[in-house]
Amino acid sequence: MRKILKTLPLLVLLIVVTACSSVRVATDYDKNAKFGEYRTFAFFKNGIDKAEISDLDKRRILRAIESELLAKGFTKSEKPDLLVSLFTKSEQRVNVYNNSWGYGAWGWGGYGGFGPGWGWGWNQPNVSTTTQGTLYVDLIDAKKKELVWQGMGTGYLSKNMEKKEARIKEFVSKIMEKYPPGAQQ
Repeated sequence: MRKILKTLPLLVLLIVVTACSSVRVATDYDKNAKFGEYRTFAFFKNGIDKAEISDLDKRRILRAIESELLAKGFTKSEKPDLLVSLFTKSEQRVNVYNNSWGYGAWGWGGYGGFGPGWGWGWNQPNVSTTTQGTLYVDLIDAKKKELVWQGMGTGYLSKNMEKKEARIKEFVSKIMEKYPPGAQQ
C-alpha cells in the first residue's frame, strides 16, 4: 500500500506532463477561397514585425513555415498568391501540487513543525510555473488583401534551446497539417 501511495503522485505528474506536451490546433477559413489556385507565397513583414517574440524565435517559426509550405508544393515568390503572417500570445501558468495525504508527514521540523529534530511536520506544496503559448499562422490572399485561412496552435513552451526548436517545428507542423482545408489525412 505504501508503495502505491509513493508512486501515485509520480504517475499523476507523468500523466499531466504527457498531456501538456501535445499541441491543440484549430483552424478557420473563408469557404469561398479557391485554395487550389494558391501556388506561391511570401512573408508579410509588417505583420511579422508586430509579433511580440524574439527575433530568433521569429526566424525559427518562419523557417518551419517555409519548410512546410515548400513540402506542400508552394514556391517562394516576389509576386505571391499568399502572404504569410503570424502572431503569438503567451501566458504564465502557476501550478501548485499538494502531495499531502492527511494532516502532515514525518519529516524535519520537530513536533508540529516547531523546533529541531525529527518529528511530525507539515508537507509544503510544490509550486512550478509553465508558459502556455499560442501561435497563429495567417494566410492572406495577396491580391484581395483578405485573410483566407488561419491556423492556431496552443501548447506548452520549453525554455531549453534544443527543445524549443523542436517544439516550434511541432507547433508549425501540427498547424500546417490542416492546410488546405479538407486535405487532412
